[in-house]
Amino acid sequence: MTALDPISVEPPALDGGVVASQRWTRLTFLHWRIESSRVSPLLPAGVRPDEHDGSSWVGLIAFHLGDATLLGSPPVPYFGDFAEVNVRLYGVDDTGRRGVVFSSLEASRLVAVLAARAAFSIPYFWSDTSIEQIGDQFEYRARRHRGPGATHIVARAGDEAVVGDATADFLTARWGLFTSRFGRTVYLPNTHERWELRRAELLSLTDTLVERAGLAGVTDRMPDSVLYAEGVTARFGRALR
Repeated sequence: MTALDPISVEPPALDGGVVASQRWTRLTFLHWRIESSRVSPLLPAGVRPDEHDGSSWVGLIAFHLGDATLLGSPPVPYFGDFAEVNVRLYGVDDTGRRGVVFSSLEASRLVAVLAARAAFSIPYFWSDTSIEQIGDQFEYRARRHRGPGATHIVARAGDEAVVGDATADFLTARWGLFTSRFGRTVYLPNTHERWELRRAELLSLTDTLVERAGLAGVTDRMPDSVLYAEGVTARFGRALR
């Protein structure tokens, strides 16, 4: 079996230039352990569940996305500025590359949704999304305009820094994503500054996005990991087979 790429918190260089960039801020990461057998059917061809500490994981990630650029453009006002909530899984391919697999991404800008689907085949959904901050408390909302699917997250960022935590590194040190495009699985590499993570506390959660992704019952229990990060600027390279 091919050796897996090691988990590294150090950002890699991008080969071949930058095709897009985004500023991610006020991020709350909620993660649950889940059996790999439930994840396998949800991954693209050639990608299997990536495991840590005896299980695979599913994440519900909420944040603000801004300063979006595409193909060298300046930051796009309004259409490149919105709250996002995504559901993601963790996979590895036959070459040992690790990456995330997005089950869904919620965004309030229809143009951004259509562009991401067309350019990268990433499963964005047009939703009413928002983020509100009062002190160290964050409230995230998303509700799809077409069909069921919604979430309401209230979390509090803590002061404790997270350094050298193998679980946190596995969940956040991800330098690419897998997606299916025109019947082929592709890998879209990315890089950004090293995360500055802190512990966080989930205060309340009402969610159907994870269930809509094919994983019913997961969010009925408390997450196994809750983290917060103030922000990074992410840059994406060209898609690789």
